[in-house]
Amino acid sequence: MNVLSTVSEVFPLIKTGGLADVAGALPKALRSHGILVSTLVPGYRAVLEHLPRRSPVARLDGLLGHDAVLSRAEADGLDLLVLEIPELYDRPGGPYLDGEGRDHPDNWLRFAAFSLAGARLALGEVLAVRADIVHVHDWQTALVPVYLRYAFRSSLPVVCTVHNLAFQGQFSFDIAGRLGLPDAAFGIECLEYYGGVGFLKGGLLSSDVVTTVSPTYAREILSPELGMGLDGVLQTRRSALYGIVNGIDSDIWNPASDPLVPRRYDARSLPRRQANRAAMLSHFGLGDAGGPLFAALTRLAWQKGADMIPDAAEEVVQHGGQFVVCGQGDAAIEDALRDCARRHPDRVAVHIGYSEELAHLIVSGCDVLVQPSRFEPCGLTQLYAMRYGAIPLVGRTGGLSETIIDANEAAMARAVATGFQFHPIEPHSFREAVRRACEAFEDREAWASLQRQAMKADFSWDRSAFQYAQLFEALQAAWQATAGLLPAEPEQIPSGWTGP
Repeated sequence: MNVLSTVSEVFPLIKTGGLADVAGALPKALRSHGILVSTLVPGYRAVLEHLPRRSPVARLDGLLGHDAVLSRAEADGLDLLVLEIPELYDRPGGPYLDGEGRDHPDNWLRFAAFSLAGARLALGEVLAVRADIVHVHDWQTALVPVYLRYAFRSSLPVVCTVHNLAFQGQFSFDIAGRLGLPDAAFGIECLEYYGGVGFLKGGLLSSDVVTTVSPTYAREILSPELGMGLDGVLQTRRSALYGIVNGIDSDIWNPASDPLVPRRYDARSLPRRQANRAAMLSHFGLGDAGGPLFAALTRLAWQKGADMIPDAAEEVVQHGGQFVVCGQGDAAIEDALRDCARRHPDRVAVHIGYSEELAHLIVSGCDVLVQPSRFEPCGLTQLYAMRYGAIPLVGRTGGLSETIIDANEAAMARAVATGFQFHPIEPHSFREAVRRACEAFEDREAWASLQRQAMKADFSWDRSAFQYAQLFEALQAAWQATAGLLPAEPEQIPSGWTGP
C-alpha cells in the first residue's frame, strides 16, 4: 500500500512541535506493515538547506497562480517530496511565522497551494508518485480532501489527523474566489465558518476518517469546552472519529545511545545520569542545591499552563529545589519567568528559545519535568521524559492523563506509578503536586524505583502504527468495494479501537 502524507513540518527537516516528530516517525514504523509512505513537505529555506542533493522529478504549474518544481530526496529513512515555490516558502522566518513572530500574511495561499499540489499528486499527475490513501495533518493540509472532493470529484480515501484543534486556519471570506474551488465548497457543509473560511472545518467534513492523537482527546473535543467551536461539526463525524496515541522514535530518544547527552545510561545504570544533571546545571549557570531539579520544556502559552510556572517555581524554591525553563512564546509569560529568575538567581534559570540538543540535555538531566497543560491532545515531552528517567508532573487532561500513572500511595505501593498528575488544572493544585514530588524525592531509593518504572513504559510506535495500518487497510478495502461513493464512511473498523 502507498500512502501520501501531506504535512507542513517533518523532523529532522523542519520542526516547531510534536507534529514534526509524528510526521518523521510514523512512516518508518508503518514500513514493517507493508505500507510505504511518501511525505510531501513545502520547500522552506531550512528544508532546502537540509536537502542539497534532492532530485527534481516534475513540474507542477497552475497552483493558484504559482508554478512549482517537485523534488525527491531521502533523509533519515524518509521518502520525501519537496514542493518548491520560492516566493511562497523560501523566505526568512519559520513555517508559519515571520522573523518578527507574526503570521505570514499569505498563509492561506501558501497552504492552499500546497494542498492543491497534494491533491493533484494523489490523483497520479506525476507518475513517480503513487497514493492508495492520503493522510493529511492539521489545518495546513486540510484542503487536500476538499480539493479532491469538490474540485476533482474523487473518492480517494483520506485520513485527517488533528494534532491540535486550537489551530484551525480561519480566514476572511474574501479569499474564497481565489482558492480555485467551486461555489459548492463554500457552503455550511464544508468551508463556511461564521461568515469566513475554515480550512480545518472543510477537512473534517471532507475526509473519510478523522483521527486525533489520543482517545481521551477524541472524547474531549466533542464537548463545547474543548471543541474550540468545532464540537458540533465533530459530533456529525462521531462515527468516523478515532483516537490513536502518538508514539516516539525510540531510536532518536534513547538514553543508552543518545549522542546529544554527556553521559549515556539505561535503567540499570541510573547513577550515570548524575553526570547529565551536573552538565545541565552548569549549562544554565546554577550550582547544585541538592534538592530536586525541575524543568519545563514547552511553548510558553496559556494552553500549556506556562503562566502558572512562575508560581510553581516559587514552591520548588521553598522546598529546596531548582527550576529550569526552556521555551518561547507569550511575551508576558517570558517576562514573568525572567522576573522569577532575577529573584532567585541561584535557583531558577530561563532560556528563551528552543534547540533539539538542549531538549535532550534537559530530559536526561532533570529530576522532574512539568507539563501543566490546560488541554493537551497527546503530548510527547512526557513520553521523552519517562524514557530518560525524568519524572513527569502533568495536568490531568488529554493524552497526559492516559500516558501517566499518578504516584499516589496505592500506585507507589504496587510499583506501577510513572509520574504525578493534578486536577483541577489551576495554580493551587499545581503547587500541591509540586509539593508531592518534592516530598517523594526525599526518599531516594523510592525515587529511583519510580524512575525505573517510568523508563519501562513502552511508547514506541509499534502499537500505534499497527492501529494506523489497520485503519488504512480497512479504508482501502472499503474504497475498492464501493469505488465512486462519496464520502466513504467505513462501517467496519478493526477491533482494538478506542473511539468516542
